[in-house]
Amino acid sequence: MLDEATVQAAYGLMAVHGRAVGIPTRLGVDYVSTVAGVAAAQGALAGVLAGLRGQQPGALAVSVPGSALLTMSQYLAAGSVADGEDAGELRTPGLPPPFVSADGVIFEAETLDPEPWRRWWTALGAEPGDVARGWRAFVLRYATASAPIPLALHEIVRRWPFAEVQATAAAAQVAIQPVRSLADRRADADPDGGFGSPWRITYTSPAGALPALMPGRLPLHGLLVVEAGRRIQGPLAGHVLRLLGAEVVRVEPAGGDPLRGMPPMVGDCSARFLALNRGKRIVEADLRSPGGRDTVRKLVDEADVFLHNWAPGKAAELGLDSDDFVETNPGLVYAYASGWGDARGTDAPPGTDFVAQAYAGLGEQLRPAGTPPAGSLMTLLDVLGGLVCAEGVLAALVARQRQGRGQRVDSSLLSAAGVLQAPLSEHPPVWEPLDAPIAVADGHLVVAAGSDPATVDGVLNDPATLSVTAALDRLARAGVTAVRVCADPGDLAMDSSHVDLIEIDGCAFVRPPWRFTS
Repeated sequence: MLDEATVQAAYGLMAVHGRAVGIPTRLGVDYVSTVAGVAAAQGALAGVLAGLRGQQPGALAVSVPGSALLTMSQYLAAGSVADGEDAGELRTPGLPPPFVSADGVIFEAETLDPEPWRRWWTALGAEPGDVARGWRAFVLRYATASAPIPLALHEIVRRWPFAEVQATAAAAQVAIQPVRSLADRRADADPDGGFGSPWRITYTSPAGALPALMPGRLPLHGLLVVEAGRRIQGPLAGHVLRLLGAEVVRVEPAGGDPLRGMPPMVGDCSARFLALNRGKRIVEADLRSPGGRDTVRKLVDEADVFLHNWAPGKAAELGLDSDDFVETNPGLVYAYASGWGDARGTDAPPGTDFVAQAYAGLGEQLRPAGTPPAGSLMTLLDVLGGLVCAEGVLAALVARQRQGRGQRVDSSLLSAAGVLQAPLSEHPPVWEPLDAPIAVADGHLVVAAGSDPATVDGVLNDPATLSVTAALDRLARAGVTAVRVCADPGDLAMDSSHVDLIEIDGCAFVRPPWRFTS
């Protein structure tokens, strides 16, 4: 029986989380368990919706390994490309964020544009070559889960007090977020350590029922979703709804989403991009023009769901907010997946994954006590935020069918962090020796929680002299559950034992984690 640690190890999460430091590393939170719980809620809500649409109730099974692989979708696809030599990853020396100021403040920085990055580092006195190399590592970290920022940039920041770092960043329009502690995060929590619902649903206008669902169809069959998502959070939410049977129309800028060109490529499209967007119908629209906005408006007028993760205020500015569809599509489920929700006001920094991790205090939870806090370069909250958004959409569709009204559902990366953290622990995790991967001659292995350290030490004796296969064999004969640490998610595509979880079509794609049976 696999547990949190062994699933993290076997299905690539430790490998991806550890890329930034060059060694497989455990996530100090129950990430797989949380994701599997969200997937179970999605499946249950989808089943309820199917029943409300006239389908006879059936059984639901949710795969924990399948849920884990869903979080690995991009990394699995990129790692499995047959001719994937140009994976866009860097092999240069350096250290990942966060940065540390002269007075010891640990912080994350964020900008989505190279010019503010250049202005900031130039103001701090960095060399142009280091700035350029740092930008490439910085901007690719979302895709690669590694960010070898030149050591010279880390050293420069250490010369400046945090107030000066923050002032120069503000002048350059670079956002700065100190890495908050668990004590800081506790101020956001309820008395019981929780953070409330991960999504908020409000109803809008009266509407008719959704179309009936024929037997044998997936729960969202016959429903139209319009998705205007970017990066991971929005596209993953749309992807989940497609896996549950919806037709998904994806709105992209004129000329297509630039991330289509992110290597490695499958044909003429990025494997990473396809991992979250395969099977969607694409409509290009220039939202800066009246014609482009009208294109989206007409699509949404015919849709059952419209979801996006635009910057705060953009939907209202474009005339594409929920109130703009009350008359033309009263039954619409309107889903907004933001960074912060309404938690941080109008002066908040960009609500991106690594900034949200820093604000949520995850840096202290992900690493053992006694080590400096730092977030993960695996996009933990973008992925979980997308899954939570999809869960909220399903809950809103159920409410729409029961109440006969359109619905609006709001979720955020910060609300997703609350799902992962609740109930909030008092202290960073304390890891025992067996909580970390064990290095052997040709890789690493992880033993299940509760294993006896003396037994493991006695069985392995000198692990560095053993192959993974030999070490696992010895442990199995001693009754100790252990698994090989997957060195790269792409390796899973070559393992025939995962055929029920993975399909190959130019690269590896994760199959749905749910099984609905009548």
